[in-house]
Formats: sequence, C-alpha cells, structure tokens
Amino acid sequence: MIERKSGGIKYFAVLIGFLRDRQGFLEEVRQGTRLPNKIISLLVCSSLFLAVYGGIIGAYHSWMQALSSAIKLPALYLITLLICIPTLYFANVIFGSKRTFGQHLALVLTAVSVTSVLLFSFAPITLFFLLTTNNYQFLILLNVFIFALTGFIGISSLYQATSLVLEQDDEGSKTRQKILQFWLFLYAFVGSQLGWTLRPFFGTPDSAFQLFREREGNFYLSVIQAISYLLGIRH
Repeated sequence: MIERKSGGIKYFAVLIGFLRDRQGFLEEVRQGTRLPNKIISLLVCSSLFLAVYGGIIGAYHSWMQALSSAIKLPALYLITLLICIPTLYFANVIFGSKRTFGQHLALVLTAVSVTSVLLFSFAPITLFFLLTTNNYQFLILLNVFIFALTGFIGISSLYQATSLVLEQDDEGSKTRQKILQFWLFLYAFVGSQLGWTLRPFFGTPDSAFQLFREREGNFYLSVIQAISYLLGIRH
C-alpha cells in the first residue's frame, strides 16, 4: 500500500516538475533522460485529470453518464494521440530527425498534460454552472469554449517545445517545422471528429442514458446549431 502511494506521488512529482521547469524537463527529453518514467507519469496524471473533468460534465445527466464520460474523455485524447503520432514521427524521420519515437511521444504527452491540467483547473467553474443553470445549449457552448481554449494552449506549448527538443539547425529543419504546423491542424481535426464519434459526454436532458449515439451530422454543425438555439434563432 505504501509503495502504491509513493508511486502515485512520484507520478505527480514528474508532472509538477514539468510545470515548474519546462525548459529543464524538455532538455532531459532531448537528452533521452528517464524517458519511460516521464511518459508513464504524464500518461497517468493526464488521464486522471481528464477523468475528473469528464465525470463532472457527465454528472449533468446521471451517474452512469458521469462514469462513461470519465472513461471516454481520457480515451478521446489518448486515442487521438495514438492515431496521429505515427504521422509526426515518420514524417520527421524522413526529413532528417534523429529523435526517437519515445522522445516524440513524451513531447506530445506534455501537450496533453498541459491541456488536462487546465481542464482540471476549470472543473470548479464548470461544476458551478452545472449546479446553477439548466440551459443545455449554454453548457455545451461553455465547454466547447473551455476545450478549445485549453486545447489551443496545449498545442501552443507543444509547438514551443519542439524548438528545444527537435533539431532546428540542419537542412530539414524548415520542412519539419511545416510538417509540425500541418500535424497540429491534423491533431485538432482528428480530435474534434473523434469527440463527435464518442459522444455523448453530457447526455441530452430528459433522455435515457446512451453509451454512444448514432453517427450523424458533425461537430461543427452541432456547434452552429447550439449557437442558434442560444440566440433564439432556432427553437
């Protein structure tokens, strides 16, 4: 029992170390120092934070939805990572990168970790609005904004981190930078579509619990419809 607690503390110590000294953390990633420990720690901590936030938004509907969303939200981010990271790694290798797959994985997990920590910090605000309003469309748009903001900050941190970890002083550096820019767009696009596929996370009011919904429409159309309802354009 003591070993398990110390292991959990160790995971969070790695995350806190990254948040407090990103440059030092990324320098260790560049040198390949204790990569497995870093990867596991970031994976565990980000999954826990995402699960907490998922449970909170799912509680709007029922305890079953809360449990479902607590599982599906970490899955959303991690499956998106698994789908997209081979593209980033092999494209960089083709254009001259000498960094390992583990270094690429650790880099991307730093972005997921930043996003998860920010979502966790927004959890009290989201819980407040869940308790004080029954406007489903408002809650959807509020969380679209929160996810977009935290995702943008996470992706921005990844873009900045690559300047230290990935090689920037050879022939292929400019090409790899363009690849990264394209990959960040791809990551966001895949993530939003996968989130739409894994829905519901909230659960529609006065409806029975559903683990998944039928695949219809798309994420962007749903956001436009929610804005229309909120503004009174549609009823």
